[in-house]
Amino acid sequence: MQSQMCPDDMAWEQAEETSDMWLVQFLELDILRPIADFMLNHNRGIATEFAILRKGSYNISLRLKYRNGSTVIRLSQPGAVLFPEEKVVNEVAVMRFLTDQTSIPIPFVLQSGTKKESPLELSPFIIMDYVEHETKMYNALNTPGCLTEERGILDPNIDERRLELLYRQLADILLQLSTPSLPRIGSLSQIDDLTWKVARRPLSMNMNELVRLGGLPRSKLPDLYTTFNTSSSYIEALADLNIEHLIHQRNDSVQSADDCRRKFVARQLFRKLAKGKRLTNPCFEQGPFKIWCDDLRPANVLLNENMQIAGVVDWEFTYAVPAEFSYAPPWWLLIEKPELWSKGLEDWTSVFDNRLKTFLKVMKDCEDTAIHQGRLGQDQRLSGLMHESWESGDFWIMYATLHSFAFDAIYWQKIDPRFFGPIENPEEAWKERLNLLDENERDEMERLVARKLNEMNTRVLAWDPDDYTVAFRQQLKGEKTNEENSITG
Repeated sequence: MQSQMCPDDMAWEQAEETSDMWLVQFLELDILRPIADFMLNHNRGIATEFAILRKGSYNISLRLKYRNGSTVIRLSQPGAVLFPEEKVVNEVAVMRFLTDQTSIPIPFVLQSGTKKESPLELSPFIIMDYVEHETKMYNALNTPGCLTEERGILDPNIDERRLELLYRQLADILLQLSTPSLPRIGSLSQIDDLTWKVARRPLSMNMNELVRLGGLPRSKLPDLYTTFNTSSSYIEALADLNIEHLIHQRNDSVQSADDCRRKFVARQLFRKLAKGKRLTNPCFEQGPFKIWCDDLRPANVLLNENMQIAGVVDWEFTYAVPAEFSYAPPWWLLIEKPELWSKGLEDWTSVFDNRLKTFLKVMKDCEDTAIHQGRLGQDQRLSGLMHESWESGDFWIMYATLHSFAFDAIYWQKIDPRFFGPIENPEEAWKERLNLLDENERDEMERLVARKLNEMNTRVLAWDPDDYTVAFRQQLKGEKTNEENSITG
C-alpha cells in the first residue's frame, strides 16, 4: 500500500502519557467522592452504586446508580481532546437538536458545563441519562473470538438474516440523520429551547487528530466562528489542511525526497480539483446541508437483549456538512477502515461492495416503510444516492477529506485515475503528473523537499495542545521534580 502519513510518534507518546496519567486519579476516593456528590446534587435520588463505566478514546464515563435508574457523567480527557470546551458545547447542542428533530434514541442531557464548573475543575463535562443495554452493535457484527485488543472486522460468516436485521437499524439511523436540512456548514449552537443556528466552525475528529498527532498548529484551522455557505469552499479548506499537514508534521511525514514529492503532488492536485469545483456536485453547492457525525459507528450503537437499538451515544464531532458526505455509504459496514485492512485496499473494496448490496437492500425497505408512514418523502431516499456515490467514486473523495492520515493511499489508487487517467504504478504516478503543476508549485515542492530532508530525524516536536493539556503536563512535571528532589534529598 502507498506510503501514508504516520502519526508523529513523539506527539502520540506525549498525548497518551498525558491522557493515561490524568485517568490514574480516578482510582482515588478523594477524586471519586466529589464527583458522586456533584452528580447527586443534580438528581436528589438515593444512590446505590458509583463506578467508572468506561474509558473511551476521548472521554471517561462514570455511572451513578439510583433505585429508579442511572445517570452518567462524561469528562473530556486532556491529551485526547484538544478542543474540550468547544467539543462539549457542540455535542450538547447537536444531541438536543437531534432529540427534537428525530426519533433516534439519544441519551437525555441533564446538565453540561465548563472545566471551571465541573467537580474539582477536572474537565468540561456532560451529565446524561444512562442507556440500559445488553451489548453493542460492534459486538454483534464482529468476528467471534476476536480479542479485545485486536482490531475488529465484520464476521465473514455472519448469517445473512442477522446481518440484515442489524444493517436495517443502522440504515434507519442514517435516514433520520439525513432528513434535517441546514443553511450553512459548521457546528450547531442552541439559541433557545426551540432554535438552533450554525454559528461555529465544523470541528471535526480529523482536525483534533491533526493537531494532536500531526504537528498542525491550531492557527491553521478555520477560525472558531468560521462557517461555510458552499460545498466547494469547505472541500477546498479541507484540501488546504492536508497541505498544511504535510508542511508542518515533522520527521515521520516523509521517508525520502521522492516520497515527499509524491505527497506534495497528490495534495496540490487534490486542491486544484477542489478549487475547480470538480470534487462536489453543483446541484448541492449551496445546500441544503446535512448533519454528519464523525464518530458514528457500530461501537457507539447500543443494543438490548433482542438485538434492537437501545441508544446511540458519543455525538462529539457532529456538524453540518455538504450533502455528498451523507450520500456516501458508511465505511464502517465492515467495521475496519479501508487503509487498515490487512489484505489491502482493493480487497477491502471488493468485500465492501458485496456487503453494500445487503445494506442498500435493507435501506430501501426502510425508505419504503418510512414513505408509507409519511415520515419520509420520495425525494429523501438515500439508497440510490449512496449507490451512485460508490459507483462514481465520490465515496473516496469524501473519505479522503475526512481522513488525512490515509489520504495518500486513497488519492493515488482511487481519486487520481478518475480525474487524470489510468496509471500503471501508483508509487511512480507522481512523475507523470508533474506537468500538471506550474513552475511556482514545482519550485515550492523542491523547497519543501530540501527542508524536509534537512530536518529528517533532527527537528524537535512543535506540539500545540490546548491550555488544559498544557497545564496538566506542567503539573505532572512539577510532581516528577518534587519526587526526584525528595529522593535525592
